[in-house]
Parts: sequence; structure tokens; C-alpha cells
Amino acid sequence: MAGITEIRGRMRSIQQTLKITNAMYLISSAKVKKARKQLQEVEPYFDRLAKTILDIFRHSPQLQHRYIEGHHKPKEERKTGFVVITGDKGLAGAYNHNVLKLAESYLARKQDSTLFLIGQMGRHYFEKKNIPIDAEFMYTAQDPTLDRAQDICDTLVDLYERGALDEIYLVFTHSYSAMRMEPEIIKLLPLDRAMLSARRGLSEADQYRDVVRYEPSPEAVLDVLVPGVIRGYIFAALVESFCSEQSSRMSAMDSASESARDMLKTLSLEFNRARQGAITQEITEIAEGAEALNQQ
Repeated sequence: MAGITEIRGRMRSIQQTLKITNAMYLISSAKVKKARKQLQEVEPYFDRLAKTILDIFRHSPQLQHRYIEGHHKPKEERKTGFVVITGDKGLAGAYNHNVLKLAESYLARKQDSTLFLIGQMGRHYFEKKNIPIDAEFMYTAQDPTLDRAQDICDTLVDLYERGALDEIYLVFTHSYSAMRMEPEIIKLLPLDRAMLSARRGLSEADQYRDVVRYEPSPEAVLDVLVPGVIRGYIFAALVESFCSEQSSRMSAMDSASESARDMLKTLSLEFNRARQGAITQEITEIAEGAEALNQQ
């Protein structure tokens, strides 16, 4: 059995760890609330953009546009870009592992692909595997903002416009609830009508029923609206991933705190036994000493 001093030292160490895990839990909880509020404030704007684009599709069934049709290249010549969102830190359970595995599985299906990473964990992972990464595309996953989403959107749309990329996919973690988080992949460009409706939860009933005329043309309107919707997708994915990371960290810290409390209970019992044993030993030694004196 360990000595009293050793047990007391272990208990102090665990108590300090418990304070840290509790603090990390509270910090993650506050970050989730802040990020959710940001997303809720801008969602109506991006929903309106999506509804307008769907309305253009409905009124212009023969519409052709580079954001919809793509670059018309042979399949073997198409270049694909994958934007993968991970965390900057660990201690978040399986959050980073799950999204990285999904991204890796899709990368294996494409011959000519470019990897864009948001978050340091993804960068470290793919560097170890010697998978080429766009070195200039460096963004943190912490505290997502619309400005950052705009910068990312501008870079991706520019690459698409110049023909450097023919397809762009976004790999992130969707936070359905505090306990349910799943990695997902969506296609940013070329724009897909079915995906646009599904992502925004829209239906035919949500679309305009009036006769609408777009000036100077539906194509010119799409030139402006589609990058805005792409920015909305990116910002939503940044927030969803950030919330998923923080929720995973909350769960991990809660489990760690519970384990620390269990260890403290076990050590407390061990400490009490050791102390009782020490007291018993002292009493025995005193009694033996007194008996020895009486016998003299």
C-alpha cells in the first residue's frame, strides 16, 4: 500500500486536473452559445439568397451558367478541390479523427485533387501522410467569422473562375445536437439545385409564385448571388464544425472530470485506510513500549 504522503500528493494532482477539466468544459460551453448566436443572426439572409436562386431555376428551366453547368471538361481532366475543416487542438474525443477519415476516403477516389485545410490538426495529419496540401491556404478553426468565410469564398471562387478547379467540395462536421455530430461532405461548385434545397430546408412551397423578371438577366443575377450563397455555406460549416469541436470537448472533459472524481473517491478510501493503519501502528508501538517499561 502506498504511503500517506504519496497518496495525498496524488490526490492534490487529481484535484488540480479536475479544476482544469471543469474550466475547459465551461469555456467550451460559452463558445458554443456565442457561435450558435452568430449563425442564427445571419441565417435568414442566406436563406433568402438560396430562395432567390431556386426561384431563378424555376422561372428559367433552360438557364445555362458556369456556376451550374461547370466547365464541360472530360471527367478524367477535371480538377477537384476539397476544403476540410478540423480543429486546431486535440482533447475533443473523436471529432478530428472522424472528419479526417471521411476526407481521406473521398481523396482516394479523385486522381487530380487539391487539398485545402482549415485547422492545424488536419494539417499535421496529412503532412505525416505526405499528402500534398495547399500551403497558402492557412486559416484557423477558432472563432469563425463572416469575414473569414468571405476570404475563403473569394479564394475558391477565383480558382473555379480561372479553371484551376472544376469541382469544389466542403468536408466538415455537422452538429445536429450536443450528443450527435456527424462528418459530412457537400458540393460547393458547380451548384446543385437538389443540394441547395436540402441544405436550406426549402421546398416548392417556399418559392415565389409571382412572375419575376431579373435585370439585367438571370445570368448576371447569379453572378452576384451564387458567391453569396457559397459564403453562407462556408460560414455555416465553420460554425457547425466549431460547435461540434466544442461539444466534443465538453463531452470529453465531462468524462475526464467524472473519472477524476472516481479516482479521488478511491484514493480517499485508500488514504483513510493508510492513515488508520499508521495510527494503529503507532498505538501498537506505544503499547509495546509501555509494556517493556513495566517489565523492567
